[in-house]
Amino acid sequence: MFLRTENFRTFLRFYPIVSFLVAIHFILWVWINFRLPGGLYLLEIMVGYNMFIEQGEWWRLFTPILLHASFSHVLFNSFSLVLFGPALEKMLGTLKFLILYIGSGLVANIATLFLEHSHFSHVGASGAIYGLFGAYLYMVFYRKDLIDRANSQIILTILIIGIIMSFSGGNINIIGHIFGFIGGAIIAPFLLPKRVGSYSYSYASSSTPSFNIKALKQILPKRFDKTAIFWIVLGILVLFGFLSK
Repeated sequence: MFLRTENFRTFLRFYPIVSFLVAIHFILWVWINFRLPGGLYLLEIMVGYNMFIEQGEWWRLFTPILLHASFSHVLFNSFSLVLFGPALEKMLGTLKFLILYIGSGLVANIATLFLEHSHFSHVGASGAIYGLFGAYLYMVFYRKDLIDRANSQIILTILIIGIIMSFSGGNINIIGHIFGFIGGAIIAPFLLPKRVGSYSYSYASSSTPSFNIKALKQILPKRFDKTAIFWIVLGILVLFGFLSK
């Protein structure tokens, strides 16, 4: 589910929303940090600053999802999206995946608005990415037909580590992480397929892959083996990256 075997061109074709979001992350980061024309103005109007939101600038509930504070921040948030987003985009389709991702980010930022002080400001896609984890955790407990045991173990392990790191690290929007996760878990049951479809990849043809959970379960490991351990370690490194600001 999280193992990427596509080449660059195939990835762009199969996962257009994930690809678009990652591109926007880097375009905005370069635009702002290299002081390209209008870059500072973009930063000023897009940062999630609670006081300005309270004054009616409601677009700031959305725009922080696309901004990042540093190169390591944008790199690891984008890498997390590339790692955990494609399976959900293919499972849900482009529109429903966007609803899950943006909806989780909005829940995170709305919670931040109400629970943090007026001078609190924030940027980053972490709340939206935690929403993907929320959707996966919902599958682990309530839709076992959509995720197998090995991937469930990976998700649970990464989530536990992510929670610990959220509360132990500095300069982290903990409320955004928590409520992004909750938002994803709440939105997921309304978007997930009602029954098992298919999820198999065929690179011999130009057609897009179909979704075949049963085929996936035959390919993925059935126990907590070296492959699962590898992805858990990789997930830990990702978390260290996008939680560091």
